[in-house]
Amino acid sequence: MGTGPLTGITVIELGGIGPGPFAGMLLADLGADVVRVDRPGGSGLFPGDPQVDLLNRGKRSIILDLKNSTAIAAVLGMVERADVLIEGFRPGVAERLGVGPHDCWRHNPALVYGRMTGWGQDGPLSQTAGHDINYIALTGALHAIGSEGGPPQVPVNLLGDFGGGGTYLVIGVLAALRESARSGHGQVIDAAIADGAAHLLASTHALLATATWRDERGVNLLDGGAPFYAIYATADSQYLAVGALEPQFYQALIAGLGVNLDPHDQHDRATWPQMRALFKAAFASQTAAHWMEVFDGTDACVTPILSLRAAPRHPHIAERASIIERAGVIQPGAAPRFSRTPAHPGSRPPRPGEHTLAVLHDFGVDEAESLVDCGAAVQA
Repeated sequence: MGTGPLTGITVIELGGIGPGPFAGMLLADLGADVVRVDRPGGSGLFPGDPQVDLLNRGKRSIILDLKNSTAIAAVLGMVERADVLIEGFRPGVAERLGVGPHDCWRHNPALVYGRMTGWGQDGPLSQTAGHDINYIALTGALHAIGSEGGPPQVPVNLLGDFGGGGTYLVIGVLAALRESARSGHGQVIDAAIADGAAHLLASTHALLATATWRDERGVNLLDGGAPFYAIYATADSQYLAVGALEPQFYQALIAGLGVNLDPHDQHDRATWPQMRALFKAAFASQTAAHWMEVFDGTDACVTPILSLRAAPRHPHIAERASIIERAGVIQPGAAPRFSRTPAHPGSRPPRPGEHTLAVLHDFGVDEAESLVDCGAAVQA
């Protein structure tokens, strides 16, 4: 049993990929009992041992054939004892299976029903396939990422799937749980990746409205256009991130680099080409280790760009356990932090169906063994 602030909350996750499982992982990290309902044969999309699929850590797994009416009846029986159900089907699929919101509310009117899709439950594209790159493309987010004169750059799938998708589903679930505790009624959270990614652009739209942001790549304050908010190569082919936005931080930067620039010209765009050339030459003249020694203890906002494998060894990341290693697998620690009810990254990812019989018994599902015998459920 978890120790986090969601201890005592039970979540049923109808197995999917990407942002839905990420939301389930985050809820599990926060202490919820998350039961993942996997399909027979698995999704076939995780390229390796499912016991290292970190999006399923901290969960229990059962296998139910949702095309079997007996299995659907078992899910609805579990719903009676759950607080939340999350699913990532295309709109209408859960209803056709018999586990849509109204099917579930007949068994538990207070159930919070979270829906994770790319385009949302309605709209012209709601039935259309897509992935992170497509969702952020239509919001303007992808257009804004990249160097001046170059093509848009793909930001892994952090911005859409996990930032605009899974994280917003969790926000919706937590808000709906709070409201359900007051009203006694559940509701649907329509968490669309496109909506969330658009919402993340609030600050950028504010800058655009004031004409301090140009609708172009690589020419703005926070997209690498400003020389004091950019990336530079060092003599040993390493890279450093520079984020010296505030005047005092900028002064610390030029002092450390030893370049001859007037600090009052920081935001004069006419000086940016010369500024960038001086910064580029200075950083390229010494190793990354040299510059980190120069800027150690300063507010110049200079940091090394670490690889995924190197990041856990950084003293700050290691001390706070922001990234940890368990059983040889590098993974994020729990976030955010709580003073009284600490979150925890939870147990290893389960084998699909590892907990089928135990979970069915825990939820009071009658004749769990007969579900396995008839093939409606699978015990790994």
